[in-house]
Amino acid sequence: MAQAPRAVPPLSALPVGDAAPECIAPAKPGGGFDQSCKLAQAAFQQAGLTRTPMRITYLPGGVGAIAFDQIVTRRPAEPQTLVAFSSGSLLNLSNGRFGKRGIGDVRWIAAVGIDYGVVLVGRQAPWKTLPELLAALKADPGRISFAAGGTIGSQDWVKSALVAGAAGVDHKSMRFVAFEGGGEASAALKGGHVQVYMGDVSEVFDKLAPGGPFRVLAVLAEQRLPGPLAGVPTAREQGVDIVWPAIRGFYVGPQVSDSAVAAWTSTFDQLMATPAFHELRARHGLFPLALTGPALRAFIDRQNRQYAELATRFGLRR
Repeated sequence: MAQAPRAVPPLSALPVGDAAPECIAPAKPGGGFDQSCKLAQAAFQQAGLTRTPMRITYLPGGVGAIAFDQIVTRRPAEPQTLVAFSSGSLLNLSNGRFGKRGIGDVRWIAAVGIDYGVVLVGRQAPWKTLPELLAALKADPGRISFAAGGTIGSQDWVKSALVAGAAGVDHKSMRFVAFEGGGEASAALKGGHVQVYMGDVSEVFDKLAPGGPFRVLAVLAEQRLPGPLAGVPTAREQGVDIVWPAIRGFYVGPQVSDSAVAAWTSTFDQLMATPAFHELRARHGLFPLALTGPALRAFIDRQNRQYAELATRFGLRR
């Protein structure tokens, strides 16, 4: 017997009291965290939940570590403050890169979409396919540098290491340049300072117009993605078994009340069930995924175990 769909609670005011809602993007403008906050900002305003746009605050540092520490230690009870997270945040948590912090130190609200890794090069790069890039990398690893929004051990670094491994190159030998967020990394690629950027779709979605500065060699999804990237083959189609999905979502501080968490959950459940939100999500380069409550926590726990295995494989755990 088919399971009845979960009832969607009625949309009500955000649990912010007299305070203005805020979304913290734990990086500089232009990356995936920024896109997540802008998606929430647009969705709340479109639904009439905010009289003025939600404030977006940029708090770079440690690819999420500074924001995580601040919300836990200095701002633990602010019901009006959402913090954007991604699978990269979960990877860093599982690797011990947020210090002693763990996934149980905050309250997870919602995953609002799923992103996928991309292998991005400049429009003038000599490689037209992923195998061509791998052949060049194998022939001379020192001539190709990878950009990433994060340091060694970040999700962009892991994606780079997986591509290097596919070329038969040890990850310790690859050239790697770390940036504080995807915006800086894509700017470095555009400027010709690096040759490859292992970013995510949402970070470059608005930069992929025909004749633009970039070329996508592969998407790291199970199957081809709809929309502007429909013509780009997956890595698997090109004989490289790399898939990298990345969830995008929000958490709040550990001392935010149960009632406020329930209100946020209800709001996101309602918003994510509407066609208007689906359109906004697609416009921000994300693909369908909607998780809250126990389902979200189970997903996070599962990713945490998978990332711990990756950390062991690459010797990343601190």
